[in-house]
Amino acid sequence: MSVFAGVVVGFIAWFLVRYLVAGLYTVDQNERAVKTIFGRAERIPDVTTLDDPIADHLRPEERERYAYPQVRVIPAGGPYFKWPWERIYKVSIATQTMNMAHDLEQPAANRGGEVLEAVTKDQLNTGLVGQIRYRVSERNLYAYLFGVKRPFVHVMGFFISILRERIANFEAPERVAGDSAILGSQPADASIVSGVSINDLRKNLRDLNEHMERECLSSVARYGITLDASLITGIDPPAEVESALAAINTAHNHVSSDISLAQAAADQKIVQSKRAVEIETLNAQAEVEPLRALAGQLGELKKNGPDALPSYLRNVRLKLYSRARQAFVEVPGGRL
Repeated sequence: MSVFAGVVVGFIAWFLVRYLVAGLYTVDQNERAVKTIFGRAERIPDVTTLDDPIADHLRPEERERYAYPQVRVIPAGGPYFKWPWERIYKVSIATQTMNMAHDLEQPAANRGGEVLEAVTKDQLNTGLVGQIRYRVSERNLYAYLFGVKRPFVHVMGFFISILRERIANFEAPERVAGDSAILGSQPADASIVSGVSINDLRKNLRDLNEHMERECLSSVARYGITLDASLITGIDPPAEVESALAAINTAHNHVSSDISLAQAAADQKIVQSKRAVEIETLNAQAEVEPLRALAGQLGELKKNGPDALPSYLRNVRLKLYSRARQAFVEVPGGRL
């Protein structure tokens, strides 16, 4: 009887340790968790990702494909408890950084994960260097945990396919009329002058990065991963065209310098011409103003009667006679 009692006590102790004490768990600050019951995630009834604003970036034909259920997310904290038939999936939601050339399936690809190759619109192989920042979205944990087998592989493939498509069709944005970059202050870009796509890409890295961020907004609804930012830092052309590009850019820099000097000289002459016109205008106004004042005075004198103007003219003649050294006066009969 004592042996049986010992077995029972041992079984009870094992059960308590195995299924009760071991059922306690916590969730770290940078983690979120999802519970499954008999292999089925605990869901929010009648709610899918299509009810969340993250689905707004999906194309209409993709909405049915990525209609994942919304699961109950266990926040950071604890301790929590789970039964033996329940399982907890913990996910880190901290922002992480990865080289965009890193291949998760073949680490030796892309020159050991250092440079990503792409083809430009003029059929030139170019190497891209940069990083992407990403984090797991707690608003679509079902897609990350159960939607795809290796979500990071899918996200990297999704990102690289969009990037290569953009590189293959990239054209420098057109300048609008009135832009200060072309109206006087600076000449056109080297990319516009030469028409080489690598120059276009190098001078528009910011536009390229912004385009990638916009196009990758749907990754949250697709795979449950948010691409916070893409930072393409370098575009290296093939070695055989590097010298040609350097020569083109050097020639363009000389042309730009000459244009800038000519523009500066022209601007200086325009300013000088405007100043000369202003001076002559002021001189003309200075000469006209006394005549206007005189006309006003004569008009006022005329209002005083018909004898006012002859008296005024007589006084003016007398003043002039006092200043003159000689005076020629016409007398009747044509004699002086």
